[in-house]
Amino acid sequence: MANSVLFVCMGNICRSPTAEGVFRQMFENSDIERSILIDSAGTIGYHAGEHADRRAIAAAKRRGYDLSAIISRQVESCDFEKFDLIVAMDSENFTNLKTQAERSGHGKKVDKIKMFLEYSTQTEYDEVPDPYYGGSSGFDLVIDLIEDASEGLIEHLKNV
Repeated sequence: MANSVLFVCMGNICRSPTAEGVFRQMFENSDIERSILIDSAGTIGYHAGEHADRRAIAAAKRRGYDLSAIISRQVESCDFEKFDLIVAMDSENFTNLKTQAERSGHGKKVDKIKMFLEYSTQTEYDEVPDPYYGGSSGFDLVIDLIEDASEGLIEHLKNV
């Protein structure tokens, strides 16, 4: 049974904090009657200690999600023990997570690392694209993909 989920992108200022905020609200509004730990982190620590990107916060707010309290942090070795499910936004971070798990002595934990869009019903995207260098429409697309994958992840959690 998954009692904790960690969402991971590169810098933890766009995609993974959006996933954390959206999934948290959708999970709380679901009919699952248990609590789980929901968090996000980045594979790099460049933005550690910062709030989510202002464009991600604005896009989420327009859709009714609040990301204002989420503070960026880097994935730590203990996360491979602490979280039951570690969800990567793209293949680069998926690979980085597996490498970090193996290098930190948590190689047996790599099976808990999944791609977020494995839980999605749409078929156009395999990864949640990084909206950082694009316009505001990229942040809206990210939320669309995250909402869809969050619904699938919630259904998955009902069955485990």
